[in-house]
Amino acid sequence: MNKPTILFAVESYELRQSIQAALHHQTVELVEATTCQEMLKYFQATKPQLLILESPCKNSADTLAIVESIHERDRRFPVILVTTRGSEGLAISALRLGFKDYFEYPFSGRDFINSINKFLSPRALQIPNSQVSMSAVHHPFVGTSQSMQKVKTYLEKVAHVDSHVLVTGETGTGKELVAKFIHGHSQRSRKPFIAINCAALPDSLLESELFGYEKGAFTGAQTPYAGKLKMADGGTVFFDEIGDMSLYAQAKILRVLESKEVYPLGAKKSVALDIRIIAATNRHLEKMMLAKEFRDDLYFRLNVARVHLPPLRERKEDIPDLLNFYLKQFNQQFGLNLLGFSVEALEALFDYHWPGNIRELKNVLETVFIDSPYERISRNDLPEPICGSEVAKAFLDQSDRDRERDSLLAALSAANWNKSKAAEQLQCSRMTLYRKMVRHRISNKKVY
Repeated sequence: MNKPTILFAVESYELRQSIQAALHHQTVELVEATTCQEMLKYFQATKPQLLILESPCKNSADTLAIVESIHERDRRFPVILVTTRGSEGLAISALRLGFKDYFEYPFSGRDFINSINKFLSPRALQIPNSQVSMSAVHHPFVGTSQSMQKVKTYLEKVAHVDSHVLVTGETGTGKELVAKFIHGHSQRSRKPFIAINCAALPDSLLESELFGYEKGAFTGAQTPYAGKLKMADGGTVFFDEIGDMSLYAQAKILRVLESKEVYPLGAKKSVALDIRIIAATNRHLEKMMLAKEFRDDLYFRLNVARVHLPPLRERKEDIPDLLNFYLKQFNQQFGLNLLGFSVEALEALFDYHWPGNIRELKNVLETVFIDSPYERISRNDLPEPICGSEVAKAFLDQSDRDRERDSLLAALSAANWNKSKAAEQLQCSRMTLYRKMVRHRISNKKVY
């Protein structure tokens, strides 16, 4: 396997030495450009997997122009910003421009290497399809936040085993994508994947729809029907919104899990089943069990491998990747060539609370594309709940802001204002930490 290529344009001697020392023992090929202009030439020739760029270059306009030029070709291409003159404002600007990470000299070599490995791993593995390891498998989830990295890593493990899975998360976080990913990368991938909407399945039709029936089992049963569970034999059954299933239906499903067989209506003998169950819900099943609304025994049967999808408001550092992903998708769908977002539009999108999560973000962008904005999406192109500052901020009231500010100050104080350690304590990325510091007007042991 060829070593991944990292191209870096760093004019500062201290930064250059630090980067070379940190990557000295890593299996990567370093290509050094002495100026930003030289870097652009090397970029075309070497086709690197990662770019490390210093700010500012000698020409202060170069940083923006370089990133925009690269992201016109590939909006998801990873670029890391390094600097000897850092500030929270620069960190936020880097986030808005599409940089994937930000390091201020002096920085931790371990953090630097971990960041690089995170961005290189999916690009560097060039293995034939028949030999693809799980770490090289394409994930349908966009985002490089710490929480999503944990989800992706766990899903790779879950796909290898045949245990039942319980997926939790708010509406719009991608629970069905999780189910399809697990099935598609499991040993059952060549067998059917059957999705069942529990909220739309009344008790009166439960047995006939799931278990099937024989000819003449009831009026209108003119031909036999295998049932959805038998149709998935050898594969995976996805019970979507299982928290909306009645206690009667829960008892029937529990019986199937225990016996691994079903009795079609009108049948004289049972039918064996070989299925894997993946269940999903946006409800709090533990609270439902206490209220006797969900069966304990069914819960423990399903809750073997547990996957929780965080809401978008808790991983806002993934918003740039999501916006670029859907921008490319809708440009192709609508036959447009929008270049991106204005700074004001990005601020509005970051400030919004996203109660509908990724599904809402996708729908918002599709709404914008219907109106066909000119070149870049501006704040005025966004729907009223997002572009209206007062409405957008209403989702996060003052008490929530105060609590977030207190937590931020406590973490910074406990970490002796080491931002990497504070971000780790708060379980967020440094970019998210910088964004919150700017929001709450906190800077270098000062509150202004």
